[in-house]
Amino acid sequence: MDLRVIDSSLKKEYNNLVTHVVQSWQWGEFREKLGTPIYRYGIFDKNKLVTAFTITFHKIPLTSKFIGYLPKGGELTSDLASFLLQIGKGKNAAFIKLEPNILKSTNLKIDKNFHKSPKSMFTKYNFVLDLTPSIEELLKKMHPKTRYNIRLSEKKGVKVEERVDDEALDIYLKLYFETTKRQGYFGHNETYHKKVWQTLRMNNMARLLIAIYKNIPLTAWMLFNFKDTLYYPYGGSSNLHRDVMASNLVAFEAIKLGKKLNLKKIDMWGSLGPDANPKDPWFGFHRFKQGYGGDLVEYIGTYDLVFNRPTYYLVSYLDRFTKLKSTLLRLLG
Repeated sequence: MDLRVIDSSLKKEYNNLVTHVVQSWQWGEFREKLGTPIYRYGIFDKNKLVTAFTITFHKIPLTSKFIGYLPKGGELTSDLASFLLQIGKGKNAAFIKLEPNILKSTNLKIDKNFHKSPKSMFTKYNFVLDLTPSIEELLKKMHPKTRYNIRLSEKKGVKVEERVDDEALDIYLKLYFETTKRQGYFGHNETYHKKVWQTLRMNNMARLLIAIYKNIPLTAWMLFNFKDTLYYPYGGSSNLHRDVMASNLVAFEAIKLGKKLNLKKIDMWGSLGPDANPKDPWFGFHRFKQGYGGDLVEYIGTYDLVFNRPTYYLVSYLDRFTKLKSTLLRLLG
């Protein structure tokens, strides 16, 4: 086995191996447009590319050290640990954070060099909806209240438009930031959304769904598609006319869009766990996604590969007890 830098001549082979949109070649191009240096590597076995991944490095404030971040990659093998040790030391990293796109149920062996992380970026749980059944079968799997809300929204005259134009992006941004302000959670800035939209749309990997009621945009979702999966990462909604259940209809139209694109599943980008606390601030999002009948899946979680323990423990402490928490979210997100 040997490690090599991947160039554009292997773009197709690279995308064939990675399993999540944030590891796609196109996502790397988007990150570069934000000014984030990205590093694509491949592990070769006798000149055959067998593993591929993109990693980024982010400077820790007030230090000379960096944090490496490898989201939604593959198995945590001894070969990967060995190559990441080589990469991380060359980049003056204190540690590398990894969040594999691997389900816990697979029971794969994890190399001893990877340690359970006290801090996650992606959630450990997610709802994944199988798109292969018919629309009628998918409706039957939904919660009765979800089906009711979809029909109510249709009856009230809400219309959902699939769009890829710049005006639609402006509508989406207005609703997205209205939502982050109303609900008080961290959201990526306007530049981030514009760059990811422009990059993925150019590659036929991004679409917007906008719900309109009486000529008023009420809900907008940005959706990504990569390989056999439709992703729902970002959305926003108005506080107006909440009684017409526009978000429920947008989700149903996303299901129909996924089927139209011949995709096999929808990844809902995160949820709470099986014993979700109704008092959790994210419970509303969790319950909404749960209503569509997807499978609640659990990933193996977040792991750290540590090079400099004093810096690692200091960052972990500050992340837990200070405002560095939000700084890291912005650095690695």
